[in-house]
Amino acid sequence: MQRFQSYKFELRPTGNQQRQMRRIAGCCRFVFNGALAIQMKRRDQGVAPLDSAALSLLLAQWRRQPESPWLADVPIGCLQQSLRNLDRAYARYHNPVFKKRRRSDSFYYAKSNDIRIDQANSRLVLSKLGWIRYRNSREMLGRIVSVTISVAAERWFVSFLTGREVAPQIAQGPAVGIDMGVVRFATLSNGAVYSPLNSFRRHEKALAVAQRSFSRKTKYSNNWRKERNRVQRIHMRIGNARRDFLHKISTTISQNHALVCIEDLRVSAMSQSPTGKAGRAVGGGQGKRRLNKSILDQGWFEFRRQLEYKLKWNGGRLIAVSPRNTSITCPRCRNIAKENRLSQSQFQCVACGFQENADLVGALNVLRAGHARLACAETSPAYGVSGQEPTDALSQDF
Repeated sequence: MQRFQSYKFELRPTGNQQRQMRRIAGCCRFVFNGALAIQMKRRDQGVAPLDSAALSLLLAQWRRQPESPWLADVPIGCLQQSLRNLDRAYARYHNPVFKKRRRSDSFYYAKSNDIRIDQANSRLVLSKLGWIRYRNSREMLGRIVSVTISVAAERWFVSFLTGREVAPQIAQGPAVGIDMGVVRFATLSNGAVYSPLNSFRRHEKALAVAQRSFSRKTKYSNNWRKERNRVQRIHMRIGNARRDFLHKISTTISQNHALVCIEDLRVSAMSQSPTGKAGRAVGGGQGKRRLNKSILDQGWFEFRRQLEYKLKWNGGRLIAVSPRNTSITCPRCRNIAKENRLSQSQFQCVACGFQENADLVGALNVLRAGHARLACAETSPAYGVSGQEPTDALSQDF
């Protein structure tokens, strides 16, 4: 089985190398924006967009023009990758936006002759950059497929995409259902509970102080740049803590369970602006804004993404089920009623009197719905493609 895995390290470039990397990122941005302007102009004129071959010819002309001779000093593979990114973005969204300076600056190496790595001495060589030191925090396995250089908060990073052959794994452990929440990040059907990290909440005050100070600085001054970097570092700290938290939980679950059933949550719909009935249900606009902030602080989609590929590596399987009625259905008698949910944490069935924590009840119902979907997928392959839930998924007993 072919496994693709990425490894990310922090670079330790010299001042000249940092300036050269800024120059390469700027050239990639220039090529992307120039080609995008041409595509948008052709769209407004009712003409078909240029394909990849035509864009490559256009790039060759730009490199020879006297107005942009500096494009010839940049690896052509990085510029070609920018055009490929534009081609994919234009085909997918039809209205991509122009890239801004110092906003997610990055560039990409795909040719093997542009990359050489010396792990023993913690350094790598890239075309037009030479040897660069990096913080070698772990061993990298497999052959290098591509290298991406990026910058965040004035710190440069290298990401290696590697591929290698591994033996197929056999999943271990029982099936489990997961109920996602805010008070409890994840409640498993076997009774395990994971408390939320709330990374943004922990740094919210420090971020507010830094943003207020940043807003008072004169734009583009040295103090303005210092405060901007300070705000970026806090955001990076928030994201790093959240990803570390999610990686630890998803690794533990994927290594101990062969089948994981999770709710197919629509986070964008759940975190809409506080208007109408949704806003009044949680105490008005202020309460809905706090709820939205807590929902977005959890990282549910990233957790699901990590679970999916880690289960695949370990031979397991992830099934996403509809969250409809999972919190108001009795796992004992299958009675569905809003009155079963006494509060955010209490569940008591009005029909049979069953009592349990509401999050655990939701996890049990998610597991049952996952078994129902798996059974339908085995009996009807077309069901597995459509991904629709059976109407009686919560009424089947497994």
